[in-house]
Amino acid sequence: MESELKFVLERIAAALERLAPPARVTPDFEGARLFRHDPATHAFHPAPDYALPLAALIGVDAQKARFLENLQRFTAGLPANHALLWGVRGTGKSSLAKAAFMAVADGSPDLKLVEVDRDQVTALPALFDILRARPERFVVLCDDLSFEEGAAAAKALKSALEGGVSGPPANVLFVATSNRRHLMPRAHGEDRGLIATAEDAEEEVSVSDRFGLWVGFPPMDQATYLEAVTAYARAHGLIVADLERRALQWAQLRGGRSGRVAWQFIRDLAGELGKALPM
Repeated sequence: MESELKFVLERIAAALERLAPPARVTPDFEGARLFRHDPATHAFHPAPDYALPLAALIGVDAQKARFLENLQRFTAGLPANHALLWGVRGTGKSSLAKAAFMAVADGSPDLKLVEVDRDQVTALPALFDILRARPERFVVLCDDLSFEEGAAAAKALKSALEGGVSGPPANVLFVATSNRRHLMPRAHGEDRGLIATAEDAEEEVSVSDRFGLWVGFPPMDQATYLEAVTAYARAHGLIVADLERRALQWAQLRGGRSGRVAWQFIRDLAGELGKALPM
């Protein structure tokens, strides 16, 4: 009887241990500048430095200057705005955010970047509470942000940016990239009814108002696209007689021009010429 009771108690204890939330890990931001946050384990996983230099981004000089100015103010402890980088796909929004961070972080060892997944926006208030108590300054980056899951994620992001009664963390700058200026989902659940759907839409649109800095990335014109291709080819020693013609054919096959398409063409050309390129 006693052995049976012991067995039952051990099983109950094991079940309770499985149900218990994972122990919060003390963040360790030494030894790296870029991190990915895992809200399930509260861990911050280090990532290698971003290799693309800021100068390599072609055709977005105005965007670079505006975003970099805001980031430098934040790094210096001056007032700065949370930033929304929005525009057509492939125009370098995420690349600019990370390359600008690396450019500023070279002279600011306490500046860190934490990347969060867009499907984990609801964990942002808890993340901001963790970072608030840290001595470092943090850029929190969410790539391709939208609210496919509706108003719950929008409310969580608003809560994080506003910070509740304690206010937003002074040592956190939130940066989001999106293909949509107002972060609207592709579709709302019509089965919820017109009023509920309209309220969800209002909740989601209002989030964009929390970003004090909007940086737009328009489609790339042909001249800028060819400038990017030529600059990449020159930087990596890729010499062919018909570079521009082939680059335009590549863009036509891809259905558009962008910095991403230019780099993909360069990668294909480098492979053809048997030359290595950085990942």
